[in-house]
Formats: sequence, structure tokens, C-alpha cells
Amino acid sequence: MENFTPISALIGGGLIGLASGLYLLLNGRIAGISGILGGLLTPTKGGSAVFERLAFIIGLIVGPFILMNATEIEAQSVVTSSLPVIIIAGLLVGLGTTIGSGCTSGHGICGLSRFSLRSLVATLSFMAAGFVTVLVTRHLMGGM
Repeated sequence: MENFTPISALIGGGLIGLASGLYLLLNGRIAGISGILGGLLTPTKGGSAVFERLAFIIGLIVGPFILMNATEIEAQSVVTSSLPVIIIAGLLVGLGTTIGSGCTSGHGICGLSRFSLRSLVATLSFMAAGFVTVLVTRHLMGGM
């Protein structure tokens, strides 16, 4: 329980909810990262949508660095996997979001808040797969 931080988790969850709600309200689109990135990789006509998607992705990447430099907050996780493992994991995530018609942010945050049954099933599937992955890699294989 040493890493239990309910106040920062509540603030972070509220900000994610506010951002995704505003994105839907102002743009009429779901703030699913795979859809935003996919739309950036296969753009359609209309430059504003490309700029909007690019700004969203850049904000996701640059925002934490700005926060860490403006405050005393430090990074909470460090990537220790090799580059091939990271690439394979990224490709598997991309495949999963294609098969699942969206990612955890699209289904878990935006879809559940709209009471989407499809998003409920997808989110439960994501969570179950995560539980099984942790069980296998950390407990049955002895941690990798």
C-alpha cells in the first residue's frame, strides 16, 4: 500500500474525465487514442482534423515533461524492456485495438460513460487479459 495515492488518483481521473468529456462535447468525437492516432496515420480530407489529432498526440507526449519540469513531480515508471520487446508489444496492442474496434481509453473511459454494452464487454476483456498476463508473467514464470 506504499504506492496508494488516492488524492492524486482522484485528481488525475477527474482530469481525464473532464478532457474526454470536453473532447466529445466540443468535437463530437470519442477521445480514443487508437482512433486519434489511426486517423493521423490515414488522414482524410480536411486539415483541421489532422492538426487536432496531431496536437492531441503531441500533448500526450510533451505534457508529462512539462509537468515534471514545472513541478517537483518525478516519473513513476521506467521502461526496462528491450527495444524488440517494446516493438512487438506495440504491434500486438495495435492489432488488439483493431480487432476490438478501439482501445482502453476509447472503450474504458468514453464508451463506459455512454453506457455502451460493446465498451463494457471490451473493457472487461481488456481487464481479464491484463490479469491473466500479470498472473502468467509475474507469478507462474517467475517475473520477466
